[in-house]
Amino acid sequence: MRHNVMSESIDTARRRFFDDGAAPRGLVSDTILASWRRCLEQGLVASARPSLMPVERRALGEMQERHEALRRLCRPELEALYASANQAGSIVVLTAPDGFILDALGDPDFLDKAARVSLRPGVPWSEQSTGTNAIGTALVERRSVEVRGAEHYYAPHRVLSCSASPIFDPQGRVVGVLDLSGHASVHHLHALGMVQLAVEQIEHRLFECAFDGADIVRIQPDPALIGTAREGMLVFEGHRLAAANRHALRLLGLDWSELGKRRYDELFASALPVPGSVASMRCQTGDMVHARRDPQRSRIVVPGTVRSPREPSPPKQAIRPLRAPATVFDAQLDAAIERQVRLLDADITVLLQGETGTGKEVVARELHRRSARSGAPFVAVNCASLPEALIESELFGHLPGAFTGARREGAPGLLREAHGGVLFLDELGDMPLSLQSRLLRVLQEREVTPLGGGRAHAIDVRVIAATHRQLQQSVDRGEFRADLYFRVAQSVLHLPPLREHPDVGETVRRLWTALGAEQVPMRLAPELVRELAARRWPGNVRELVGVLRSLMALGTVGATLTMDDLPDGWRRPASDASGPPALAAGPVAGNLHDLEAQAIDQVLAACRGNMAAAARKLGISRSTLYRRLEARQRGE
Repeated sequence: MRHNVMSESIDTARRRFFDDGAAPRGLVSDTILASWRRCLEQGLVASARPSLMPVERRALGEMQERHEALRRLCRPELEALYASANQAGSIVVLTAPDGFILDALGDPDFLDKAARVSLRPGVPWSEQSTGTNAIGTALVERRSVEVRGAEHYYAPHRVLSCSASPIFDPQGRVVGVLDLSGHASVHHLHALGMVQLAVEQIEHRLFECAFDGADIVRIQPDPALIGTAREGMLVFEGHRLAAANRHALRLLGLDWSELGKRRYDELFASALPVPGSVASMRCQTGDMVHARRDPQRSRIVVPGTVRSPREPSPPKQAIRPLRAPATVFDAQLDAAIERQVRLLDADITVLLQGETGTGKEVVARELHRRSARSGAPFVAVNCASLPEALIESELFGHLPGAFTGARREGAPGLLREAHGGVLFLDELGDMPLSLQSRLLRVLQEREVTPLGGGRAHAIDVRVIAATHRQLQQSVDRGEFRADLYFRVAQSVLHLPPLREHPDVGETVRRLWTALGAEQVPMRLAPELVRELAARRWPGNVRELVGVLRSLMALGTVGATLTMDDLPDGWRRPASDASGPPALAAGPVAGNLHDLEAQAIDQVLAACRGNMAAAARKLGISRSTLYRRLEARQRGE
């Protein structure tokens, strides 16, 4: 019914525009209307049948070879979208910067139909050639575009519903377009979101290739998103901003035209973190972000477009980032995850409880991967790391000018970004009490109202929550709302600390394999495995993975690693390994707030200022430790 109403609206818009010469305001989007006008001004006849013959085979081969680096870089995302497209009767398209199709993957039956509109390699899909269409219009608008059915300029293309997003290099140049097209009668609700997610991954990898070995600064309000495709990435040359990705520009309120013009001190009020470290930084806007600066290496590639994948790789294989962690789950946890997936698919909220470092986000992402929403967005919200003054606008979004410092164009908020997918509420136990009631209302009504008023927006999400706290005890102490607890704890999965794993040695071996040790190759001596298994690991699996990655980075290819290969500071026998440093002897005076401050100061001193180590020993998340230190600086 809705599809029919929409079709009638577009048909009416076409009659008014093409027959009457009137502006069909309210019947089509401003984007479509602007494209129709451009096509009309270029003399394109909407009722004509465009002649879209592919270039000859030799020219196509030369074109594909010229863009071979881009094609290889995009191949994983094309194949992932193809897996979805094959089920939905759609086609995935990658184009060159001028709109010529380089690759097309999709359902064979649909390809037969799509041949009538020339969705095949070598065909131009710019607006000048093909009129209003998602690929061509995305190139003109330099942003993601959806074009459905009769919104296409040429009548023969109304059988298609297309979603496209341009791919930008670190200097803001469009290097291609990714598109997902299907039959207009079965429009894929989440097609544009899937394409945008794929482009985020491509652009992140593109930045890494273009600046391999360079001084990259990675920023994100949520430290859990540093290292993912949603982090902001910056490169400074001579204190000027030389390159950035879209996430960084959005966080700093910039656009591509300001690359090469803005100085570091115009963007940040804090010093750059030391290479290889993570620090909290204040932007000149007043916003706080977490920043990680890549360690300096001797080999630096001059920034450019996509580095050719034919270049030789370093002799030692890169350490895997453990983004496909199913190999490290034991049988018991794997079975528990399968049960929780069924509950999640039934719209039952899953609560993950466990100490810091036990892998709550890893399990949450695995739940998403195995769920019916695996192709839809996974939006992680770290409730502890968002600045308290901004957490409401970040979660619920805001209208333009809703408050001082608000983005000019407004913001949808993280909850709306999760629409159609999975929302992961990490460190929920650290959410300020004042915001818990509003979150509860959103979870119950599945509607989000942005700051500044406006209409409520319906959201369709599956919810996973996680915390290192015992929420029932927080409820008893009045630190967490009981009604929100009962809403999120419909099903609870407890993740045991590493020291309680039935066979820690086997966990060590599985993690070592999952990190890619067999491909390096590199082995762990049995006595080293026993030594690692005997340690207490206050930081749990996260801490163990850090040590294993260090071993692999420091080790020699083909070697069997022993205790002598452990990083500095880890060569004590397990019997000498101690837990959190003891507090100073003697009576301690003061209220609870003072005692907490003393404990933090003593642990920070014992850890020599290492925030990550101090947070592990205190049994809190690093973001919570940052928040408490900031509160003390404000005198709260």
